[in-house]
Amino acid sequence: MIYPKELEELIEYFKKLPGIGEKSAERLAISLLDFSEDDINLFTKCIMDGKKNLHPCRICGNITSCDVCSVCDNDYRNKNLICVVEDFKSIFAFEKMGKYQGVYHVLGGLISPIDGIGPDELNIDSLIERCDNDDVELVIALKPTIEGETTTQYIKKLLEKMNTKISRLSYGLPVGTELDYLDSLTLERAFEDRKNIA
Repeated sequence: MIYPKELEELIEYFKKLPGIGEKSAERLAISLLDFSEDDINLFTKCIMDGKKNLHPCRICGNITSCDVCSVCDNDYRNKNLICVVEDFKSIFAFEKMGKYQGVYHVLGGLISPIDGIGPDELNIDSLIERCDNDDVELVIALKPTIEGETTTQYIKKLLEKMNTKISRLSYGLPVGTELDYLDSLTLERAFEDRKNIA
């Protein structure tokens, strides 16, 4: 079926969103046609306001519309416990968990020479500055990939001469997972992080 040019363009833009294929893009584009003009104007305004006003937090790199994000600005958070994450989306996952009471540091990516991403492209220098305190503990919460491991080791090496305590998330096995479906890195990490059975 050939769509009108305007609808085709709308479908193409929806396909640029992560996880949206041809069929989903068609459904979303067509559903917008049922929106009232007021709703379309508000939707457009939300997109424009988000693009214009959201930016990285001056301290941690989390997304915010203020100079400092709500986590860094919260006096009840433990400022000496810093969870290092790849991007601000990871912060949302931790905050939904509701257990973590420290602060964050967003790297803005992972070291990946094959993609031309080196340490200078990441938010690492400001992390080192934040660790200039004997009481700081870093929790590395990067994905268990070669890039995640490379980035973790790089940060660890930079902090060798400092008194910073460094830990990382345990790489466990998801409940109900068949071992033969796991990739070798996940299985290796799960084996290395094994615990004694009481």
